[in-house]
Amino acid sequence: MIVLKLGGSVITDKERPETLDGEALERAADAVAAALDGGVDDLVIVHGGGSFGHHNASEHGVTTTEGTRDAGAALEIHGAMKALNQFVLRRLLERDVEAVPVHPFSAAHRDAAGDLELPTGQVATLLGEGFVPVLHGDMVAHAGSGATVVSGDELVAALARDLEADRIGLCSTVPGVLDDDDAVIDRIAAYEDVAGVLGESAATDVTGGMAAKVRALLALEAEASVFGLAELDAFLRGESAGTTIESSES
Repeated sequence: MIVLKLGGSVITDKERPETLDGEALERAADAVAAALDGGVDDLVIVHGGGSFGHHNASEHGVTTTEGTRDAGAALEIHGAMKALNQFVLRRLLERDVEAVPVHPFSAAHRDAAGDLELPTGQVATLLGEGFVPVLHGDMVAHAGSGATVVSGDELVAALARDLEADRIGLCSTVPGVLDDDDAVIDRIAAYEDVAGVLGESAATDVTGGMAAKVRALLALEAEASVFGLAELDAFLRGESAGTTIESSES
């Protein structure tokens, strides 16, 4: 069982508000369709916000911790993510992938401590019925804070835990986690090993960038990989790709 995240910066032009990277999305959809034709059975896809979600969230000052009680703001951010989700679904459906949406705003919430609760029964049932569930970064109800952003990385972590994923893949704009010389780090077993080289994203990102990704993946039991679009096919075939992240304490 695979949980795959398509980074928002991969499938959109993150420097231009609400702009799709159509060519990259086509390549990603081709890889997913080929993997399913090649024997991959259970696949859940999560995509990030890119220039759709991050731009709108930034405009309203909303993050994973700073919320809003303005319904208009929440709907603007959610609407942008639904628009991007429709682009992703359309490309997959054009390749006969049985993709269906699961919108976190209608299902998930945070408690007062900010911990995410994401029911996954609907996702498991959809998988059992032969669908490919497609989730996305979104808004969620947040006790005491109105509504906040839930990142694609948080969704990946929750899905991987609850569905007992065998493999986790994060397709990014970089070929893996990079060291100070911009070389791909083959394996990460502890955050302390790479803390010094994980900086913030240069593009607008309200969800924590690469540092947050690595922290979240190290907390999981399943092996995870961070890789570029060029290695998406290889990952889906079960081959090593980019940086492997697996805690030495798992």
